[in-house]
Amino acid sequence: MTVATLFTPKITPQFDAASTDTGSSDTGWDSYGLDADIADAATNDVDVAEQSSPTQQLPTETAQFRKLQKKLRRQVSWAIRDFNMIEDGDVVMVCVSGGKDSYTLLDILLVLKRIAPISFDIVAVNLDQKQPGYPEDVLPAYLNEQGIAHYILEKDTYSIVKSVVPEGKTYCSACSRLRRGSLYGFAKQIGATKIALGHHRDDMLATFFLNLFHGGALKSMPPKLLSDDKQNLLIRPLAYVEEKDIVEYARLKEFPIIPCNLCGSQTNLQRAIINDMLREWDDAHPQRLASIFKAMQNVAPSQLADRELFDFETLSLERDDNERLFEGDNIQAGQTDSLAEIGLPVSPRTQAFNPKFASHQYTEATAETDKSNRMTKKIPTINPVI
Repeated sequence: MTVATLFTPKITPQFDAASTDTGSSDTGWDSYGLDADIADAATNDVDVAEQSSPTQQLPTETAQFRKLQKKLRRQVSWAIRDFNMIEDGDVVMVCVSGGKDSYTLLDILLVLKRIAPISFDIVAVNLDQKQPGYPEDVLPAYLNEQGIAHYILEKDTYSIVKSVVPEGKTYCSACSRLRRGSLYGFAKQIGATKIALGHHRDDMLATFFLNLFHGGALKSMPPKLLSDDKQNLLIRPLAYVEEKDIVEYARLKEFPIIPCNLCGSQTNLQRAIINDMLREWDDAHPQRLASIFKAMQNVAPSQLADRELFDFETLSLERDDNERLFEGDNIQAGQTDSLAEIGLPVSPRTQAFNPKFASHQYTEATAETDKSNRMTKKIPTINPVI
């Protein structure tokens, strides 16, 4: 096999009937947010047809698959829309490792390419890192069978990683740096305008907690990123997709999964520990991960402590002349001489309820009356804005 092997299909790629049955409403990135009632009705119709059919169906012909694919298609299209990931005329280089995530990414993008409101091209690229036992024929066979334009790059990064990483240490960091360098350079070489990676929502959450627990930083994998040298734009169209949905999709599609025998085979990886934690949370509290991911999209810089992100130094008071008295029974003042020396009131006044809600002006003369009526009045409590 040559260093860079290209296969360009002479025929239109073939997809499952379920993949191409998108309906006339799919005309834009927003079109996948169909009403749940419509989607459920369509699924129910398919269920009835399945029950009446005596023949055995393939996994990709079931209502379960159609519903799941529609969900993934919708989530990917929303991510593309929200972060302007793919534009008209783009050449998207999809990095395919042979794992469930990259297979799913490639498959969904190919479906969207047929029905998207813009025109863009897709090329799959795999980096064969020459790991011992790597089945180098599996991925080219799959891509050729599907009629997908692709490159297979061969580079022995395995030996480099093994030589530079001490025994017992994790390979992930060194391996990913070498892989990124090769893929980034190749994307520029072939003129690809976007590099699509298969990281999903749970990957982004795991990276967030890895940085939080071990890196001392609040950061994760962004859905869209400009490389440090500004030569490549990276996109993660699976940003809104949950890993468990990808697992199920890959099972139904029967992708020829290639296991990682380098970093994926190591034990006690911190990322694996974080992933286990996230799965436990998801099982015990189904909405927790969704809430955390939403928090990553709803950052309040003034509520954190990054002095570069928010100007704490120049914060100043902007008080008005409206005096708000303490709402309570009494104020005990101690060391009154010291209070007076500081210039603070020795006998601060109190009020039974906020005069903003009273029908009369608060005065010393009405204080006793207000106090006696306190039990029959609802005292509004207004929390100060922090």
